Amino acid sequence: MTNTTKSNNLNVLGGTVYLAEVPDTGGKEGMAHSSTDYTLGERICKARDASGLSTAQLARRLGIKTSTLQSWESDRSEPRSNKLILLAGVLNVSPTWLLVGRGTPPLTDDTAAPADIDGMRSVLDRIQKQAQALADEIADLQDKINRV
Repeated sequence: MTNTTKSNNLNVLGGTVYLAEVPDTGGKEGMAHSSTDYTLGERICKARDASGLSTAQLARRLGIKTSTLQSWESDRSEPRSNKLILLAGVLNVSPTWLLVGRGTPPLTDDTAAPADIDGMRSVLDRIQKQAQALADEIADLQDKINRV
């Protein structure tokens, strides 16, 4: 027996985004609660929560009624393509993640693990040392030029 989970494909017709369910053959069966398991509305809600915006605040930024955003989040309607792109930009996620759950999900406070912060500090330290070495090299070159 074949496991046929469903994912969404994007169809754009006349400026309206349509999601068509098709069998998913990518080997993601058995993964609990991946982003592809959520609906468009659930992903919008998750990204809005991660950004710390209320429904009213996000609706205001998008230039839409709060009831329209609530309809999107409850999967009663879907945004047109222009609003979907704007929505993705405001929520700092890709339109692909919003539509089909593929790509990087929005970062939440509990996603930033201390190991990630230590890694970032290490990279920052390395870059600062490189910047200092470049500044020293630039100063040496300026001195040589001034002597000529």
